[in-house]
Amino acid sequence: MIQGAIIKRDGSKVPFDSLKILNAISKANQAVEGEEMSPTDLLFVTEKVCKKLEQRDLRQVEEIQDVVEECLIQFDYARTAKAYILYRAEHAKLRNAETYLMDIYKKLTWSAAIDEDIKRENANIDGDTAMGTMLKYGSEGSKFFIDNYILPRDAAEAHESGDIHIHDKDFYMLTETCCQIDLIRLFRNGFYTGHGFLREPNSIESYAALACIAIQANQNEMHGGQSVPNFDWAMAEGVRKTYKKEYRAAMTAFLRIAE
Repeated sequence: MIQGAIIKRDGSKVPFDSLKILNAISKANQAVEGEEMSPTDLLFVTEKVCKKLEQRDLRQVEEIQDVVEECLIQFDYARTAKAYILYRAEHAKLRNAETYLMDIYKKLTWSAAIDEDIKRENANIDGDTAMGTMLKYGSEGSKFFIDNYILPRDAAEAHESGDIHIHDKDFYMLTETCCQIDLIRLFRNGFYTGHGFLREPNSIESYAALACIAIQANQNEMHGGQSVPNFDWAMAEGVRKTYKKEYRAAMTAFLRIAE
């Protein structure tokens, strides 16, 4: 049996406990079907793991877990080995998340925007204000989730290395971002704001008011900057309608005077 201490990932030392290995194998085995291990099987594999650790004089946690995988595969418990590997990978993600996010949050909390690029990433947010910092907390947490649980690994690595850039990645799963608004289509057919339907406007005043409402409603539904690339063209129909209305009113008034 192994004597001495096991070295954990943080460098601390704890007494070796073979029961922890047995419990880890048991949990992995319970997560699969068609490969049930009896208490005798569990003890057998645990003993083989301990024997190899002693022969190789292994003390690091990662080394011990590697030997567990090796023994499970060696003794034909492939499904259990796969479950154990997935368990390790999931916990590695959790450890990385805590380390990564804590480092990021420390920078956001204690550093000024002039010293940290991460606080100047969005030109529309003052990273030195309380709300700016709070927005960055959420933004960086979202990016980590998307990198590790949503994007394909190669895409996340390409973004990290600078080969590609995913704009506004923190909103990747939530909404569209930085869209252009087609006011002409909205004006001609009317549009629904979520609180009621607005019909086609009939004056430049209504066109201008509805343009503001459309931009506001759209901002509530999406993230990022917005633009209306043909704003003057979109408003032209409102100018034409108002001109006709005003011309008709002026002509009617003129004819009345002339009579």
